[in-house]
Amino acid sequence: MAVMAALGEARFVGGAVRNAILGVGVVDIDIAVPMPPSESLARLKARGIKVVETGLDHGTVTAIAGTHAFEITSLRRDVETDGRHATVAFTDDWAEDAARRDFTINAMYAAANGEIFDYATGVEDLIAGKVRFMGDARTRIAEDYLRILRLFRFHAWYGKGELDVEGLRAAAGAKDKLKTLSAERVAKELLRLLEAGNPAPVLRVMAATGILPELLPGALSLPRLERLADIDADNLFARDAILRLAALLPDDGEAAHAAADALKLSNADRTRLEQALNGEKIPAQLGARDARALLYRIGVARFKDKVLLHWAGGGRSGAWRMLLEMADNWQRPRFPLTGRDVMLAGVPEGPDVGRVLAKVEDWWVGGDFAAGEGACRDQLKAVIDKDRA
Repeated sequence: MAVMAALGEARFVGGAVRNAILGVGVVDIDIAVPMPPSESLARLKARGIKVVETGLDHGTVTAIAGTHAFEITSLRRDVETDGRHATVAFTDDWAEDAARRDFTINAMYAAANGEIFDYATGVEDLIAGKVRFMGDARTRIAEDYLRILRLFRFHAWYGKGELDVEGLRAAAGAKDKLKTLSAERVAKELLRLLEAGNPAPVLRVMAATGILPELLPGALSLPRLERLADIDADNLFARDAILRLAALLPDDGEAAHAAADALKLSNADRTRLEQALNGEKIPAQLGARDARALLYRIGVARFKDKVLLHWAGGGRSGAWRMLLEMADNWQRPRFPLTGRDVMLAGVPEGPDVGRVLAKVEDWWVGGDFAAGEGACRDQLKAVIDKDRA
């Protein structure tokens, strides 16, 4: 690899090493180097590799090679931490860099030739499914309180059996510090946790220790979330964090609004969450005609969200699966009239145009979209005549 060759004594670190050992696909590739970032920049530029100065204060640059981005970070030690941010100093000591990392399974390095450098019990813990802090758990958490959530997220993805007792005790003891973190950082960890194969067991522990209520207000539905995870696994559906968050929350817009506020979700995610938990109820016995009408009114994405949430709430799998298949194969018909047609028919420009058009469109939808343009124009005339009568 050109990037590794340019850097010289460099090693892969973190998720890339962990996933390679497990035989899981590697997405993000992080590289550690025993040199300051200025040296990394110089070496990469000397080889003609594009470099972005993404975080020089913390020793990080990003190399762009082809279509891939590689995050390159200088070996570091923490000089000062406050639970949210750290002041670091650069070092050339690999063991010192490993000691400041969160978990043993994240403190493994690999050379370009595949040689593994494990400064704790990372390989052993990874194979055994143990997520353990490097050194003292309370010390690691005090360095960055986000590690409370990372403990649960990593266990949901890589853990087997019970959570590490020392880590769990330290996390529960520092739960009040979660409020010092930015909502965006909390949301990123929580949503990644929700994308695990089955996040429900870990979330139950978080609820029992009082950590989950620090993140999400109100009553939560863990059984529905677990059922949705089972549906995803059984049907090879993509794990959707926002939909799983919706499954966890009560079916009302107020709960969705509160959760979106607490996590400072993007406008798109907020809207999706609120729409999934508010409004239309979909029965499993929904007929094809009514299903098409609802698809037209709320769109395919919202329809599928609601179907999956209802399916996770209980009922016969076959009926819900058929509704999903209908949504996947549905083509939205085009309503043949516009506001201009309404005005040409004699309705003055203004709010009455939209009201009249909506009446005709409702009639058209109620007829299962069968009426053509001529029939719609006849109905438009009938609606206008009725309004004038």
